[in-house]
Amino acid sequence: MKCFKKGWAMASIAGLALIGTGAIAQETLILGISAPMSGAAATWGLGQEWAAKQAAQEINDAGGVKVGGKTYKFEVRAYDNKYNAAEGTKVAQNIVNRDKSRYVVGGIGTAPILALQSLTERNGVILFQSAWGKSIKGPSKPFTFTQSNTPFEILDPLYKYVQQQHSAIKTVAMVNPNDATGKEVEPVAEKAWSALGVKTVSVNWYERGTTQFQPVAQKLAASKPDVIDLGVTPPADAGIIMRELSVLGWNGVKVLPVGTSATQLVDIGGKAAEDTYMGYAGDYEGPLATDAQRKLNAGIKKAIGEPLNPLQVSAYDAVYALKAGMEAAKSIEPKAIAEVLPKIVFDTSYGKTAFGGTDVYGSPQQILVPIMITQIKNGAMVEVSRIVPEELKQRLAK
Repeated sequence: MKCFKKGWAMASIAGLALIGTGAIAQETLILGISAPMSGAAATWGLGQEWAAKQAAQEINDAGGVKVGGKTYKFEVRAYDNKYNAAEGTKVAQNIVNRDKSRYVVGGIGTAPILALQSLTERNGVILFQSAWGKSIKGPSKPFTFTQSNTPFEILDPLYKYVQQQHSAIKTVAMVNPNDATGKEVEPVAEKAWSALGVKTVSVNWYERGTTQFQPVAQKLAASKPDVIDLGVTPPADAGIIMRELSVLGWNGVKVLPVGTSATQLVDIGGKAAEDTYMGYAGDYEGPLATDAQRKLNAGIKKAIGEPLNPLQVSAYDAVYALKAGMEAAKSIEPKAIAEVLPKIVFDTSYGKTAFGGTDVYGSPQQILVPIMITQIKNGAMVEVSRIVPEELKQRLAK
């Protein structure tokens, strides 16, 4: 009987040890996403959620993240910020205060991201985001990293390429959503065009949620520009504007810097979208794509009905950047991760990359990935140029 009790006790201790080990192995870290899941920009948010979950699943299936003798799993939770500050504030409360997440791997929209950032920086939460604003990051915001290209990376090479193809252009008219994102991008675009000798003859705004774009198109066409730059207008809205411009007889050069996909643009704009230049899209099943990107492209087509775009894949890359930061810092503490991220080279869907941008932002918080210039040809998106940042070339050469 004593032997039985002793054996049972030893088995119980061993069992508890196994349970403890299992608990550690299954410890889960919540990764938040704040993005539009409804409205004209819904495809961006839904795509980010899908891509982040793919990265998390891959990492979890491969054994998780191993730090300090412990193993951690990732769980992604996405919230609809409806592309506005009010909803962005609610989402921020959900992610930081309710979910107690210390990592955000996807953020879209300057206004909602600023609302989220007010909490993430104050509470020491890592924030990967894609807002197109220079003020979103810098030395005073050490926990914030930009996960995709912004106007400061895209506009100069995009506009230069367009001018090379259309040397006679002299004037441009611009249209943007009347929100924080649009307000930040417009002056950057105007400056970039001016540097090329192209004069801005008209600046126009519209409210997100607008469905009647004829007045906007009339104002644009009335200025008789050589180029119409649709700034950060979502592809669905841009398609309507292009269709209205075609009805009015305008037939100049169309540029959609934030154009992420040909699908909505062509479905809605039809032939009016033909020849549009985009700076925020990419061919993720073509010869320049990586194996990982081709796999993601096939998967997201089945999931949301559209091909992969840079904004969506940025969440996938952010999850892998977070994993690399944790392992390099040998810690899951956001402060330690934020300190090491600018110093490392890590794997993404594009291959090896890093954070940089000190010359522009004052600190290395901008991910360095290729600028992909695409154009609509025969109703399909064609990648016409891919430009690898010089800073990334230098980092990888070390």
